[in-house]
Amino acid sequence: MSSPLPAVDLVLRMPAAGDAVERLGRAPVLDAVRAELAQLRADGATADAETVAQKAIVRAAAELAASQRPVFNLTGTVLHTNLGRAPLPPEAIEAAARAMANATNLEYELGSGKRGERDAHLRGWLRKLTGAEASSAVNNNAGAVLLLLNALALRKEVLVSRGELIEIGGAFRIPDIMSRAGCKLVEVGTTNRTHLIDFANAIGPKTALIMKVHPSNYAIQGFTSAVPEADLAKLAHERGLPFVIDLGSGSLIDLAPFGLPHEPTPREALALGADLVTFSGDKLLGGPQAGLIVGKAELIRRIDRNPLKRALRLDKGRLAALEAVLRLHADPDRLRQRSPTLRLLTRPEAEIAALGERLLPLVQVKLAAMADVELVPCQSQIGSGSLPVDRLPSRALALRPKARGGKAVETLAARFRALAVPMIGRIADGRLLFDLRCLEDEPGFCQQLDLM
Repeated sequence: MSSPLPAVDLVLRMPAAGDAVERLGRAPVLDAVRAELAQLRADGATADAETVAQKAIVRAAAELAASQRPVFNLTGTVLHTNLGRAPLPPEAIEAAARAMANATNLEYELGSGKRGERDAHLRGWLRKLTGAEASSAVNNNAGAVLLLLNALALRKEVLVSRGELIEIGGAFRIPDIMSRAGCKLVEVGTTNRTHLIDFANAIGPKTALIMKVHPSNYAIQGFTSAVPEADLAKLAHERGLPFVIDLGSGSLIDLAPFGLPHEPTPREALALGADLVTFSGDKLLGGPQAGLIVGKAELIRRIDRNPLKRALRLDKGRLAALEAVLRLHADPDRLRQRSPTLRLLTRPEAEIAALGERLLPLVQVKLAAMADVELVPCQSQIGSGSLPVDRLPSRALALRPKARGGKAVETLAARFRALAVPMIGRIADGRLLFDLRCLEDEPGFCQQLDLM
């Protein structure tokens, strides 16, 4: 006959349990003790009070641990949607923390003592950086497009080139967003070639606006033709219609001087005649998740009066972080050093190679029993639909598992994901590749290797 299990009160009197109550709280530890005893009872097993206490502490700590954890992004995708996209600069993190820890003048005008608008914290910077008359901010770019269309084209038609009916992350498609916004999509031209006359012929009495979607997450090559923005703007204005450009990723600066391909900026889009421009805050801009609309003040006022604006608005923490990021863009000479996104995108290949040469001997020794390791050239990508066909030369630690079998490399990858700070790479050609472009915490990386 097995020994009886200890009583709950006896387990809680164990010194380890008492310490855990101080750290974790009485209720979580009590629940964990009861769960541990129930599991032992179900298994027909037994254990003394100290053993139950130790297991319960582990259980309670695991249940209270944060589900969102820091990871090493070694995938080679700098703006990785599943890994949180843009890392924020310290100034943005500090601004968000300060705002969230205190009451703020979020919607309060300190001068007049009256109610204010939360978007006012961004308008001055966006006017300065884009040349727009006004702006509006919501929770992401899909939300910006949804709000704009619902405010300006409800129960009306929107003209878009057939070649620009994109699908963005998570299977969200432009046609679906238009449907949810309550407007009717009118496809213009063909997939690879669209002409100005196609738009002119498609305009009817129910047309609300002409929209151009920048191909930030795909590229059509070969026999192609697209209508220049200036020509579309002229046509729209001749017919009394707004012309809208969705830039998707969006960058406030010309990336070409940093050695990256040129990406259209909101300022350029407005200069070409766009009445409104939408773009993201958490991609090439390098800020928190946000969607921004800039352009004509009269149209922005109509958008801000829409009830959806309240449902999609930003909280004070993200507004503070975004304001800090916009402030950094006012000093372009130092932006590369201060923006983690731009720093990682422009990291010199020689610097990455030198990092790889330093790490290679250590990794080979630490993983000698489980993998053959070599340093190989590779191509990083920007990610999140930004500049999709462009690649960034980089270096990767290539781990080929010594174990045989079809699942050997997946098993190896799983071991790295199970670390205290998970290491996330990519699998290619039977190897686990750790692209080093985004690795800036070299000591932390080495410390995790000691846990393998």
